[in-house]
Amino acid sequence: MTLDDLSAPLGQQRKKRRLLIPTTIVQVFAGALALFLGAFVVWAIVTNDPFGGEPIAVVPADLHPATPTKVAAAQQQPDAAGQNLPNIAASGSAPPAAPANTRTVTIIDGKTGQRQDVVIPATANEAGDPAATKGAPSDPKFVEMTAHGPIPKIAADGVQPAEAFAQPVKPLSGKPDTPRIAIIVDGLGVSSHATSDAIAKLPGPVTLGFMPYGEDVAALVARARRGGHEILLQVPMEPFDYPDNDPGPQTLLTTLAPEQNMDRLYWLMSRFSGYVGLTNAMGARFTASEQSFTPVLRETAKRGLIFVDDGANPRSIAGRIAGANNMAFAKADVVLDTVPTPDEIDRALALLEMSARSHGVAVGEASALPVSIDHIAKWAKALESRGLLLVPITAVALKAKQT
Repeated sequence: MTLDDLSAPLGQQRKKRRLLIPTTIVQVFAGALALFLGAFVVWAIVTNDPFGGEPIAVVPADLHPATPTKVAAAQQQPDAAGQNLPNIAASGSAPPAAPANTRTVTIIDGKTGQRQDVVIPATANEAGDPAATKGAPSDPKFVEMTAHGPIPKIAADGVQPAEAFAQPVKPLSGKPDTPRIAIIVDGLGVSSHATSDAIAKLPGPVTLGFMPYGEDVAALVARARRGGHEILLQVPMEPFDYPDNDPGPQTLLTTLAPEQNMDRLYWLMSRFSGYVGLTNAMGARFTASEQSFTPVLRETAKRGLIFVDDGANPRSIAGRIAGANNMAFAKADVVLDTVPTPDEIDRALALLEMSARSHGVAVGEASALPVSIDHIAKWAKALESRGLLLVPITAVALKAKQT
């Protein structure tokens, strides 16, 4: 040690620092992740993929464009009623019509947006097969267009929708005077599962009442008609404790003007097609109001539909109004599941049979409860062996009108 070392101030000597290299696992992982993210960002910027990485499938398709039809010499063409309408194809505002028995679909390229028309064979209904549309809900002679959509009407030849959409009755052989029973199961259309269960289990002569709500109510109605069921549209009407007890949107109310209730009725009628008539959903206050109820039943009769009173309101004036307007009408004699237990439903069915034997005809009403559906289906199997005939509601209501 030198003298200089002894006299030098302490802490002034600098030490050389070593370069530290990160070598921990966490640091290695973080670096790899940063590298991956950077590469992904660069790929997203550079790559031109309009589908955003979605999986796609390529299938062969015949993309030959539809053969354009010749523009008519006249700029107008007659419609079904014989009136002249503008030739849309000639004006260029719409593509030309497809050849007979075909229809044109438009294919849009998802990448370029290019549109191309392709001609494919039409179905029987689209091809205008009379056998496929006769008496069908889509038959234009039974349809009137409104601001809310299509609603039923009496055809120009006088045929009523209640007659056109009625299901046939199969009488017992050699027993034309067999007592008849009609049963209505209502509250359908809101639950697809409950509705499908009712369609599958209940025999065709059981009439089904559908609420005008539910996304697939029209498809369920079509399936029920294919199963041989007649359909009633349940119209929500004001109960005494409204709005605490609310039947649903577009309910007919005694506080509304007749024009307002008629607009609501048209909305309800346009929800699906193929029904033979209307029935009330709730409505104890509305069906007792002559001022509010009369215009609704007159409109129902005017459109060739029947009306069925669910029998829950003893103050209902539906029968009196229907008689004054000479319309087909029926009223439930027995509510089958007021107490929804197996024993009580069986007792109500026995009471219904007694009523049919006494009066020649009887109408029962039930909700779409699983216990109700099961017991009605089981009861109906042996009905003919007891000398009774299960019939759709028009076989009761239309007969009452004729007598």
